[in-house]
Amino acid sequence: MAITRRHLVGFAALAGAGFTLKPGTLTGLTQAAAEVANFVKGPPVKDHPVVALSPHVFYIEAPSGTPTPENQGMMANLTFVVGEKGVVVVDTGSSVQIAEMAIRQLKAATSKPLVGIVNTHYHGDHWLGNDGFVQAYGADLPIWALAGTREEIAGSTGTFWHESMLKWTAQATLGTRIVPPNRDVEHGFELSLGDVTLRMHHYGPAHTPHDLCVEVVEDRVMCVGDVLMHRRIANMDDGSFKGTIETIDKLIAAADPKIWLPGHGHPGPEVARWQRELFAGIWETCLKAVDDGTPLDGALALALKDPRITSRAAETEGWERTIGKYVSLAYLEAEQAKF
Repeated sequence: MAITRRHLVGFAALAGAGFTLKPGTLTGLTQAAAEVANFVKGPPVKDHPVVALSPHVFYIEAPSGTPTPENQGMMANLTFVVGEKGVVVVDTGSSVQIAEMAIRQLKAATSKPLVGIVNTHYHGDHWLGNDGFVQAYGADLPIWALAGTREEIAGSTGTFWHESMLKWTAQATLGTRIVPPNRDVEHGFELSLGDVTLRMHHYGPAHTPHDLCVEVVEDRVMCVGDVLMHRRIANMDDGSFKGTIETIDKLIAAADPKIWLPGHGHPGPEVARWQRELFAGIWETCLKAVDDGTPLDGALALALKDPRITSRAAETEGWERTIGKYVSLAYLEAEQAKF
């Protein structure tokens, strides 16, 4: 094992905490490195309240924004579906510290056992907290996701998100391990908690190629991950405007949800309509621009005249810095669709 400056700093910390090594033994150094990994950890996350949304659905709403040292990566909502047989968590947050906070809050809210996790997609603010739940409830805890999501988290995408969250939060998420999903599911898969059923929906690329939406059937609540956001455009670098619109329409046709619970922001009955109109404005403008041979800058000018788009400007978080990017992505998708 190569001894790096980071190891030496860690060993010094261990020595100060009363740990000792066998001089000159590789085994001692290896054990110490493992102890360092367990010993060095970011600060705890303050408690955020659990809010009752429906008879079986409770959630912790994260502050809006992006991961920063100040919010410690607490930026995505965590959802608890509570039934007779136990609790399923939909998305686990950005870190082991966020998961530990959520577990404290969950135990204060219910005595029901945790029976599993659903990860809606592979962006790290929705699954890095898996680690905290596995540490608390065991390595065999079921973590359900689409196979594509599991593969991305287990591969380089998972590493990217793990390292990026550390950087964005100035190491506040230190101590978090990558824990991929361990149960593959497909569209139509159902989980029964006795008095409530969770039904999985996947209709192709939307926010990512592998978005899983979780319908809480009896409550008519749809947990949509980042397919929808409240008064905010989701990061569409991995996604599809056309696919998002189609997914919204198919969710409405299949389930007619009463409440849409997004991965970021407030839940409510209007979330899908608000975002569908905005996405349709952007997508249809770009399709027409491509068909007419209008260049990208012309497409942006057209988009900013569409009332479906301009009416959202004042109430959409980060509008000025993101609308140009998202029109560009939609224009590129429209070009690809044409050919």
